[in-house]
Amino acid sequence: MKKLLVTGLVLLMCGAAAIPASADNVTWTQWSSTFSTGATAGSASGSAGAISVAYSGEVENLFFNYPSWGPAGTFDGGTVSNAPPAAGGIIQLFGGQANGTIDTITFSQAVTNPVMAIWSLGQGGDTAEFLFGSSEPFTIESGGPSNEYTGVSITDCTNAVCGAEGNGTIQFNGTFTSISWTNPYYENWYGFTVGVPDQSTAVPEPASLALLVSGLAGMGLLRRRRS
Repeated sequence: MKKLLVTGLVLLMCGAAAIPASADNVTWTQWSSTFSTGATAGSASGSAGAISVAYSGEVENLFFNYPSWGPAGTFDGGTVSNAPPAAGGIIQLFGGQANGTIDTITFSQAVTNPVMAIWSLGQGGDTAEFLFGSSEPFTIESGGPSNEYTGVSITDCTNAVCGAEGNGTIQFNGTFTSISWTNPYYENWYGFTVGVPDQSTAVPEPASLALLVSGLAGMGLLRRRRS
């Protein structure tokens, strides 16, 4: 009986792992109109609901009500149910700093599966990218043309989001208090904002789920040996 119970639990967890996550409502950051500009040491702050969001790195400007973050289908999709509001703001980047400026988002508390919307990354024949570390895995949830410059979807190019007039939204896989990246290629201009999915519906990280399944399977083997 115990062995059957353990086996059932393992199968249940495996089945849950195979079910795709449903779309979550995202609370996008409302950036503050108080910020400092700089190619290497700018800063901005805002809030995503009850979570404070701080940013340090390149800030060429912070725009409100432009771009439109539309059409909606370019910036919502997959696990993201709503595009950023234009009034929330976008941080303007040029990229290409010779000293490899590190840009960093910091959350006031741990956030599971945060998202980032990226607008107008690169241009035709001139690819730009957001280069992340291996500890910040992500998936592209949506992409396509923008209302302002048309274009195409952003793409995944090995630890980096690339675009030649690329737009879309990515979701980081895991729980983070901060996310860092570089923008190694210059292009005038592209931008981003970040958001926090509904944390009450956050699903276990794949690594944690696999560990739990392995543990349950191990318990089953142990009980079998004892019997």
